Amino acid sequence: MATGNLGPNSVASRPRHIAMAHPALREVAHRPWPLEHHCWALTMHWEELLFLHWPVEAAVLQERLPAGVEVETFAGSAWLGVVPFRMARTRWRCMPPLPTAHRFPELNVRTYVRAGARSGVWFFSLDAASRLAVAGARASFGLPYFHAAMSCERQGQAVHYASERRNGSGAPLRFAASWSARGPVSTAAKRSLEHFLVERYCLFALRRGQLVCGDIAHAPWRFASADVQITHNDMASPLGCRLEGAPVSVLATDPVTVAAFWPRAWPVL
Repeated sequence: MATGNLGPNSVASRPRHIAMAHPALREVAHRPWPLEHHCWALTMHWEELLFLHWPVEAAVLQERLPAGVEVETFAGSAWLGVVPFRMARTRWRCMPPLPTAHRFPELNVRTYVRAGARSGVWFFSLDAASRLAVAGARASFGLPYFHAAMSCERQGQAVHYASERRNGSGAPLRFAASWSARGPVSTAAKRSLEHFLVERYCLFALRRGQLVCGDIAHAPWRFASADVQITHNDMASPLGCRLEGAPVSVLATDPVTVAAFWPRAWPVL
C-alpha cells in the first residue's frame, strides 16, 4: 500500500490532534518551508477575493521598503497587487468572534519581497471596514491598516466592490470594480507568473521599528481568469505611481480558510 509523503511537512508525520487543530494545517506540503509550530494566533476565511496585478519599475517600490527587505521581480518587473476581498469567520485563538470584527470587506495593496532566505509579501496598505479590526491588526501585527467605507456584494455571477478611504487631508482614495469569473478553476504552475504572485506564505512588516515576519497557512490557491471592470483605482497614488491600463493578471479565487501566526523579529542582513 502506498504511504504517500511522510516528510516533516506532511499531515501523516504529525499527531492527529495537531494536524486537525486548524483546517488550514491539514494541507501544508506545498509550503516552501515547514511551520516551526502549530500554535496559530488568528483564523479567518477569505472570500470573493480578486487578485489584480500590474508590472511596476522595481526602483519605484524599492525606495519605499525598509533596510533588509528587497523587492523581487518576475520577467524583469516588480509587481504591485490590488486585492479586494471579504474577511469572514475571523477570530483570535481561544476567543469567540468579536462584534464588527469578524466579517467585513478588506482591500490590500501589496508587492513581493525577500528578506534573508525567505520570500513573502509586503503590504503598503490594508483598508478594512472594521475599526476594531484595524486597531487590532495595527497593534498586534504592525500592519498599515486604515479604516474605509466599503461594500462587497454578489449579484448572480458578478461581485460588486467599492471602497473609499478618507484621511482628513487630500482627496479620498477610492477603488471600485465589478468582476465575474470565467473559464476553468486551476492551481498555479510552478515558475509561472501566477505562482510568483499568489503562492506566498509569510508577510513582512515593521512593528515599532523592528522588522518582523509572520507565517500564514492555507491550501494552495484555486483560481480562474475573470472579466473585470474597474471604475476607480487610486490605491497606488500614495506610492507615487499610477496603475494605468488593464491589469496584466486578473485572478478570481475560490474561498480559502487561513491560519495566521504571531509575527516574530526577523534579522536585517
